[in-house]
Amino acid sequence: MSDRKVASPGGSEGARRATGEAPGLGGQKSRRQFRMSAGRKEAAVLRLLKGESLEVLSRELRVTAAELSGWREAFLAGGASALKVRETDQRDEEIIRLKAKIGDLTMANELLDAKIDKLEGGVPLRLRRSKS
Repeated sequence: MSDRKVASPGGSEGARRATGEAPGLGGQKSRRQFRMSAGRKEAAVLRLLKGESLEVLSRELRVTAAELSGWREAFLAGGASALKVRETDQRDEEIIRLKAKIGDLTMANELLDAKIDKLEGGVPLRLRRSKS
């Protein structure tokens, strides 16, 4: 019996394959198998914005650079939309009041339509000729 080790078809022991798979995973990706929380994504984006390298951070967090870039773009877009919020003024109060009035009138019209249908018994009234 010899003490020689037989090389596995997957390559060196402990080395990664060219496809990025870790040895012994049987075709499963070595990428993270969990979802990142919003807090962790925010922390990662803040690190990017402070100047940390995209590549280094993506390796550390085991996410693609494209994912990190997407998170950064979404973060910045959300910040921009938050700055667009304006304070309420008297016009807003008037708009709210008028919308409530429209709702009340719509409901009254629907109730009147239902009452007319009930009175007509499902048969519309006869059309009349004008007397001129």
